[in-house]
Formats: sequence, C-alpha cells, structure tokens
Amino acid sequence: MPDPHFRLYEEYREYPVETMRARAREFSRDLRRRRSVREFADRPVPPDVIEDCLRAAVSAPSGANMQPWHFVVVRKPEIRHEIRRGAEKEEREFYEHRAPEEWLDAISPLGTGPEKPFLDTAPCLIAIFAEIHGIAENGGRVKHYYVKESVGIATGMLIAALHHAGLVSLTHTPSPMGFLNEILDRPDNEKPFLLLVVGYPAADAQVPDIAKRPFEEMVTFL
Repeated sequence: MPDPHFRLYEEYREYPVETMRARAREFSRDLRRRRSVREFADRPVPPDVIEDCLRAAVSAPSGANMQPWHFVVVRKPEIRHEIRRGAEKEEREFYEHRAPEEWLDAISPLGTGPEKPFLDTAPCLIAIFAEIHGIAENGGRVKHYYVKESVGIATGMLIAALHHAGLVSLTHTPSPMGFLNEILDRPDNEKPFLLLVVGYPAADAQVPDIAKRPFEEMVTFL
C-alpha cells in the first residue's frame, strides 16, 4: 500500500462566531428560496457561469477520491430536442404502463406528465453520469467506491451553485435513461444519474404551492 502524502491545509478560513452565524443564516435563507421550475425562458445563460458552477460541483468529496462522475453540458437545440424525444418516449411508457398508482398519487400535486417541453425551451441541459468503474491505461477496470453517494453530493453542490449564481434548475430522471449514453456518445462504464435542466424562469413561471415538512420532524439533536 503506497504511503499517503499530506500537506498543510492552508485554504481554511475561520470567521468570528457572529460572522459564522450571519453567513449560515443568509445561506440558509438563500437556499430556501430555491424551487424546481418547469417553465423556462429561452434566453441563453452565460457559459462561464455554468463552467464556474461545474467547477464547484467537481470539487465535491468522493469515495477514495475517485471522482466518479462526468458532466455533459448540452446547449445545441438539435441535441436538446433529441433528448426530449428520448425522454418523452420513456416517460409515456412509464406513466401509461410501469408507474405504480402510489407513485402517480404522490406526484399528482406537482402536475407532472409525460410531456417535457422544458427540454426544448431551457437553454442548457446538464447530463450527469456516474462512472461505475474507471478505465486504466491498459484498458483494465479501476474500482470506484460509493459511486451513488459521491455523484449525489456533487449534484447537490451543483444545484446549490446554480441557485447561488441566480439560475433555476429542475432535476429530471426519465426511467430508464440509457438513451442519454447513445445521444451523448458516453461509454458503457458511465450510467446516467440525472438530467439537470438549467436556465432562467419564464416571466410567468408558476411553481406548485407546496411546503416542506417541519424542520423538527427532519432533524434530531442529541
């Protein structure tokens, strides 16, 4: 087993307690404004903003530092439309034949269905892939650890970064998502994890009038 190499952690910044409280409070308030949006404006988003948000995402912790993710940014309208066709095909099959009644009842307040016009309208799609295993230089497999957990953390950081930058997003998970590998020419060792729809909200965008569970029901302090 190779010897670990360490260096001094010089990036850490400590803040006075009152500054910490203010930063935590403001960040919490900012993230609580975030909503999933399904009605997008068609105006483009600055590419450098997307890039910086992705730089935040790929800084996420991962099992054994394997960084088992790949992000594909899709701006070209023809590719977004092809993704919409693939997604709606799977969604129709799911809603009409595979979805259990409990699931349909659970999502009914959200007003979702098999039609996904936002995949055409939104100016940016980010397809997130989980690398089930790596590929060594000799073509062999490199084992990855805690893949779903790692990609989930990176995705959460990306969603937070996009919101912080002033954009809105929607997590979209058509099932199955294998069509993304074909459309985006991704290798077999990558499994689609999530399709993130990104942009500005339409001027008349509406969101479901729903609320989060009480904080006390979701958090325990011991």
